[in-house]
Parts: sequence; structure tokens; C-alpha cells
Amino acid sequence: MFTAQLTQTKRWLEANRAFAFILKTVIGANLIAIFAQISVPMYPVPITGQTLALTVVGFALGRKAAVSAVLLYLFEGAIGLPVFANASSGFQVLLGPSGGYLIGFVPTAYVLGYFSDKGVLNSFWKSVAVALLATVITFVFGLAQLSLFVPADKVLAFGLYPFIIGGVIKAVLASLLVIPSYKFFSKL
Repeated sequence: MFTAQLTQTKRWLEANRAFAFILKTVIGANLIAIFAQISVPMYPVPITGQTLALTVVGFALGRKAAVSAVLLYLFEGAIGLPVFANASSGFQVLLGPSGGYLIGFVPTAYVLGYFSDKGVLNSFWKSVAVALLATVITFVFGLAQLSLFVPADKVLAFGLYPFIIGGVIKAVLASLLVIPSYKFFSKL
């Protein structure tokens, strides 16, 4: 019964692709916003659940919907909705010390979605490798912008080192969360 309902829902979503795309985009953006509120305040960049949600969204939605979800999330925050870490918002957040990480979410979502579309979720270890690559992309953008706000000798101490273990854990956790769902729904 449950499988039949899921199959019927999947058929309906395939028949209504535009609606499904919008729905995926809105759900993805709001998932990132919700996880952004799971935060450990640190100066100048907090530890948040955003990157875990971003990895799940990137893998689950594929390239186009994941990038759209991140762009919607950034737009929501830029116009003043309290979707960034610690319920912050505004364009100034995107221009501040943690803004590079947020901007880096766009190419990160692209890479996660691209590899998801290419079938990386068929392999746990390949998906973890892609999730780690995506984490590096986020760090590159984040560290580049953070370097405008802190002394050069403090950039890695403030913007990378405290986040390495968490980044690895989030990459593994996202793969553990998405792969079983992907395999289940691909059989329908």
C-alpha cells in the first residue's frame, strides 16, 4: 500500500515537473534555513547545521533544484528573512566575515547535484568523497572572504581548523542519510 502511494506520487510529480521543481526548491531552501538555526556561536564564523543540510539538499535534489534552493535561501536572507545562522539576515551578512561561506554554497550545491545526477549515490565512498570535495569548495570561498576581516595569520585558525572534523562528520552523515532514501525511491 505504502509503496503504491509513493509510486503514484512519483508519477504525479513527473507529470507536473514545474510544480515539483518549485516544491523541491522551496523545501531545500527552508531545510537549509532550519538547519542554520542549529548553531554554536564562535567568532567570527559560527558552527552551524547549514552545511549538513546543504549536502543533503545537493545530493537529494540534483544540480538544478539544489542550486535554485541555495539561491532562494540566499535571497530570503538578503531581503531580511531571518534564515541565516542565529536568525540573522540582511545583505550585510553576505558581505561580512561568514558571507563567503554562504556564497560558496552555490558552487557547492552545483557540484553535489552534478555528481548526484551522475549516479554518485550508488557508492557510499564516492558520495563521501564528493561531499568532502564540496566541503572544500565552501571553505575556499569562505576563507577568501574571511581573509578580508581577520589578519592573514589568523584566517585558518578562525575559518578552517575548528570546522575540519565537523565537515568530515557532516559529509559522512549526509551520505548515510541520502543514500538509503535514494536507493529506495529509485526502485519505485
